[in-house]
Amino acid sequence: MNTSPTPLPTVHDALARPLRDLRISVTGRSNFRCPYCMPRALFGPDHAFLPRAALLSFEEIFRLAQVFVHLGVNKLRLTGGEPLLRRDLERLVAQLATLTGVELAMTTNGVLLGRKAQALRAAGLTRLTVSLDALDDATFLRMNDAHTPVAEVLAGIEAAQRAGFTGLKINAVIQRGVNEHAVLDLARHFRGTGMTVRFIEYMDVGSSNGWRPADVFSAQDMLALLRQQWVLQPVTGNPHAVAQEYRYADGAGTVGLIAAVTQPFCQHCTRLRLSTDGQLFTCLFAGTGFDVKTLLRADLTDQALAEHLGLLWQQRQDQYSQLRFHAARAQPPKEMSYLGG
Repeated sequence: MNTSPTPLPTVHDALARPLRDLRISVTGRSNFRCPYCMPRALFGPDHAFLPRAALLSFEEIFRLAQVFVHLGVNKLRLTGGEPLLRRDLERLVAQLATLTGVELAMTTNGVLLGRKAQALRAAGLTRLTVSLDALDDATFLRMNDAHTPVAEVLAGIEAAQRAGFTGLKINAVIQRGVNEHAVLDLARHFRGTGMTVRFIEYMDVGSSNGWRPADVFSAQDMLALLRQQWVLQPVTGNPHAVAQEYRYADGAGTVGLIAAVTQPFCQHCTRLRLSTDGQLFTCLFAGTGFDVKTLLRADLTDQALAEHLGLLWQQRQDQYSQLRFHAARAQPPKEMSYLGG
């Protein structure tokens, strides 16, 4: 029987960044076909997703999470694909919720929240982020390519609030020429609700979204739009946060800007990503992962497993976003739907 590994000193990578966040992809499947993440041309009805037997079990995910907590992780986030498509997900949530001192969060497109929110809250999920790229159906359809009306996502958000989730975050990817008008629409809709909208620059994730620098609507452009309507004051806080937050001067809440292209934050990145089939990625833009599933299924103690994983982080040197325009990629990156957002 494995015993919990001895807690180790805070683990830092080769650039002195601590390990704090583990993002866990529980499925590569999605009920959306967002062109920037999972374009229908490549992920059509004949696409071969991983069979269920290839996925990490909930018990394996929980064991890994335990080990990572001993290495310093204090935030776990469930991602996909669309995580709510993973059967019995609340059972995994209940397992992870037993870990002390850990924030347990999930990112979802919100369509299934109406059915799942209450069970997830009861199981111990503490934080929710909902992806919503526009409020008008025409633009929303263009962004998700799934014939899903915005009303379904908004109903899911309302269900999450009724279930007791507070401090919800709304993530919106903004692409020039497609949905920049959504910046003001979303900000206006969620002002005063206690929810924070975070606007994200369109990024070159994966190999299939046809990204071009000209498609980036910068965080500075977004901020300029917002300041035409409201007085905003910068919020100082966690230096490792990916979003720069701004407070409405009239007290109506906050908005966030994630400028991964124009203002890279690699020097503060504390994230590790676990794919649904047991590959660990030290960067969102990585081309190769580390096979942790083989380690999990070998006859290793948790202490030995922790030592392997700690060494993986200590050797990490990733800073792709800061080098994006200065160095060629060594290998094509994995799709975000595979390794989690």
